[in-house]
Amino acid sequence: MKPATNPITPAGIAALKARYDHLLGTERPAIVEIVSWAAGNGDRSENGDYLYGRKRMREIDRELAHLARRMKAAKVIDPAEQPDRTRVWFGATVTIADEDDAERTLTLVGDDEQDAAAGKVGWSAPIARALRGAGMGDLRTVRLPTGEKEWEVVAISYPG
Repeated sequence: MKPATNPITPAGIAALKARYDHLLGTERPAIVEIVSWAAGNGDRSENGDYLYGRKRMREIDRELAHLARRMKAAKVIDPAEQPDRTRVWFGATVTIADEDDAERTLTLVGDDEQDAAAGKVGWSAPIARALRGAGMGDLRTVRLPTGEKEWEVVAISYPG
């Protein structure tokens, strides 16, 4: 199953929507209130609350637009519904080992939900591209900034 260009898990799209709703429903109204109050205080050129509030409102609006574009382009794919569980596809949790038998466990997720510290690798990351379609025991070479490194697929699992 080949995912769309911007795949995302159900949990990932829920996190994007939660962030969008929080910005739109909580943060932006609070900043609008501060800016309105500060504007009523007179001279706006030296009014820190007004200047900071306007700057923060622009940042929020920019992030809202970015989130809206990402959600519109997202294709939700549930890894639990993956029919071919013998190969590495979107949503797979993969254990790989290098030449020194050092193991790493990675989960292939959408680019909008990647988190290296949690072992979540974005779908378009070099290691994810190298692992796509790999089966148990397959060797894959990943081109890293420090040079090429070879990994062997040790285990593949999917949620559900």
